[in-house]
Amino acid sequence: MNQIKALIADDEEGPREQLRTALARLWPELEIAAASIHGVDAWDDFLAHEPQVCFLDIRMPGLNGLEVARRMAATDRPPQVVFVTAYGDHALSAFDAGAVDYVMKPVDDERLRQAIGRVKTRLQRMQPGPDLQALLEQLLPAPQRPRMIQASLGREVKMIAPEEVIYFESDNRYTRVVHHGGEALIRTPLKELLATLDEQQFWQVHRSVLVNSRCIASAVRVDENSMHITLKGRAETLPVSRQFQGLFKGQ
Repeated sequence: MNQIKALIADDEEGPREQLRTALARLWPELEIAAASIHGVDAWDDFLAHEPQVCFLDIRMPGLNGLEVARRMAATDRPPQVVFVTAYGDHALSAFDAGAVDYVMKPVDDERLRQAIGRVKTRLQRMQPGPDLQALLEQLLPAPQRPRMIQASLGREVKMIAPEEVIYFESDNRYTRVVHHGGEALIRTPLKELLATLDEQQFWQVHRSVLVNSRCIASAVRVDENSMHITLKGRAETLPVSRQFQGLFKGQ
């Protein structure tokens, strides 16, 4: 088996480092590709490193562990997920009923060893992890109405309704907002916008591109590994990275 990569996500340094140390002791051949400090970074690090295993704290700011797991489960190659949670968390009874892997804080070696054993077995057999989608839909609240996008244009602050946005495209400094009235630049990184937008309407199709699904005209497969989308009434195309090509399966 190739080198297995893992991601750890916890906004508290103590538990994060305790888990890293425990994994180094119990699964020494595991490569910790990233140790994310909150949910938004965890999602971005997942796209950057494509780990096969993710240890997600449930309670994190921005995107919590359940929200991050839901996004991961919808990608082309979803990872094995182990939740890390505190005693008394509301999700524990649902986890037990759904046979979802989890460990409690502070992490106990024996409990972590059991979770590692199950994950290793599924990886060796190339089996998917427990079906998280239905369980997460039960646990996660309905999405809140997204906030207006505020873009500075000289002395003016332009208010852009999310439903007017066609797509967002980020680089290292700015996020370009292409909307029905024109374009604007904002300083909010794409990964932070993800926590404020309706993921059913705004689809991430690339690490740097988020598109309003209502504005997509078609998805075009260029070759086995490449795909792009066309937009209604616009000439440009947008890239679709491999992780998100499963959004466009056809029927």
